[in-house]
Amino acid sequence: MSDTSAIPVSLLNATIDHLARFAPFSEMRRADLEWMVERLSLAYYPKGGIVLDPAQGTARQFHVIKQGTVVSERVERGAAPAEAHTQLVAGECFPLGALLANRPVANVYRAGEDTFCYQLSADHFTELLRRSHPFHDFCTRRLANLLERSKQVIQAQYTQATSAQQPLSSPLHALVRRGAVMCTPETPIRDALARMYGENVGSMVIARDEVPVGVFTLHDLLGRVALKAHDMQAPISSVMTPEPIGLPDHASAYEAALLMARHGIRHVLVLDGGRCAGVVSERDLFAVQRVGLTQISTNVRNAQRVDELVSVAADIRSLAHAMLAQGVGAEQLTQLISTLNDLLTTRVIELTHAQFDLHDVSFCWIALGSEGRIEQTLSTDQDNGIIFVAPAAEAEADVEAVRARLLPFACAVNEALDTCGFPLCKGGIMAGNSKWCLSLDEWDREFANWIHRGDAPVLLNASIFFDFRALYGVLDLASTLRERLKRRIGENRLFLRRMVENALANSPPLGLLRDFVVTDVADHPHSIDLKINGATPFVDAARIYALAAGVTATNTPARLRAVAAQWNWNAAQVEAWVEAFLFLQMLRLRLHEEQSREGKVFSNRIDPDSLNDLDRRILKEAFRQGRKLQGLLERDFQF
Repeated sequence: MSDTSAIPVSLLNATIDHLARFAPFSEMRRADLEWMVERLSLAYYPKGGIVLDPAQGTARQFHVIKQGTVVSERVERGAAPAEAHTQLVAGECFPLGALLANRPVANVYRAGEDTFCYQLSADHFTELLRRSHPFHDFCTRRLANLLERSKQVIQAQYTQATSAQQPLSSPLHALVRRGAVMCTPETPIRDALARMYGENVGSMVIARDEVPVGVFTLHDLLGRVALKAHDMQAPISSVMTPEPIGLPDHASAYEAALLMARHGIRHVLVLDGGRCAGVVSERDLFAVQRVGLTQISTNVRNAQRVDELVSVAADIRSLAHAMLAQGVGAEQLTQLISTLNDLLTTRVIELTHAQFDLHDVSFCWIALGSEGRIEQTLSTDQDNGIIFVAPAAEAEADVEAVRARLLPFACAVNEALDTCGFPLCKGGIMAGNSKWCLSLDEWDREFANWIHRGDAPVLLNASIFFDFRALYGVLDLASTLRERLKRRIGENRLFLRRMVENALANSPPLGLLRDFVVTDVADHPHSIDLKINGATPFVDAARIYALAAGVTATNTPARLRAVAAQWNWNAAQVEAWVEAFLFLQMLRLRLHEEQSREGKVFSNRIDPDSLNDLDRRILKEAFRQGRKLQGLLERDFQF
């Protein structure tokens, strides 16, 4: 068919009729279909034959399956050779992502049976994108599809420089290598240890009818049995850890990793209907990784001096780089970074607290801004404050006396965090600033004043302070302040309108004639700000809707999902907003990783021309989603 003079009219019509059964060809103009068919070739692949392989280099052919099936297989070191990722059937086309991005395919495409494929050269594919709007729309309109393909590009790029690792998106049942080794609570310690030795395992699940009631590990053997000379004939229940932590077998490896980090454990039980189906260890998750989550969290908890935490902070950043290489999504990665930074910050506060006589002072250390939203990237400074309990009478002198005792402590924490790689806030939004070390009632009055005024400076403050989250101390103080803020917002809805007007002044940088509106700033010509002009419109909109709905969540995706029902939003549309926001976050993470690797100063500015065609398309769509969300914001807050 590649030679137009050799194509009989009957074959041309038959091919067009066949393709027209499938999208997007069913929506294309006859003239564009004829143009395409005249340039198609037909290729045969026997069962098991390779259609496309990353080793072949940049993809040069667009394929449409005429007859048969094609299986897309993951390319992972250590994975089973025939581990299927996707099965494509007649009428389906591939590899869109590789062709759009002008790169090799990320997966191996293999014929699942004797298969015939129509093929179109990459140059003709590009021309068809230009000629046919339905074809172009099919290839680019589905944001989620494009995001997945972009992630494959990222993985392909980063794995050239890093060892292939088990993706954290994998379900836990895929990581279970064998069934759990179990015994009953009455089993003597000696017998349990003999079983562990014979089975060559590092953990024993204590269960009744396969329902776990405890777990015993080699770490427990040292601390609870050997060092304490425990009676070896005593039941294993006397030294086990009761109520072991577990997850359902469909949960992701990422969820298990977070549990390990938060609780400082090395094993998570995998449960199937309440019964133990296996055990996943930190080694299973990070078998080839130099620094593991539990190692980091353990080092944080065991640190006795702030200077010991400096290297741990570096390990957190190294781990984040490694997970970015794995293709871990932006939502999971920013939550992971924030969780580990929380642990480190909390330990800094604990160590510093012990150096000051504050035993009779009740206070709560709060995280603000991106840390408050659990959305920290690799580049983050400090935004924090303190809520404290004033004496019952709250005489001004008494309040000042409490503040005077807390400020040296808060300043010491700020300096220690700076030493660990969290720069001091240039705007002074830190607990060591007397303006942000306030009693509960002072915070309440400050918020009330902002809501009453509603001018530009306080709207800026609201965008930072209203995302507060309790981190250390008397956590109920933050909950009480949140309830008071909800009540005051409810009493002054005009403030929300002012927040909307402020948010709408920052529109995503899409041009009418060109793809993007770029600006020239020092060291960053022809660039856009991925944080201010990209992520912030989503953050601002989510905050406003959450405040209006009385939602307590501070995380942007969580806020959007939490208010969806109240505002009658379509679930697919909400996820499109979330995916657009997370893509912008991922671009920021990739940019910061590159800047860190090259020793550059962190910045959120990027030249859109530096992106591949696929990421440029997704960036444009992400900005469109931001504008769509802003359009709803303007419509919904007209009061």
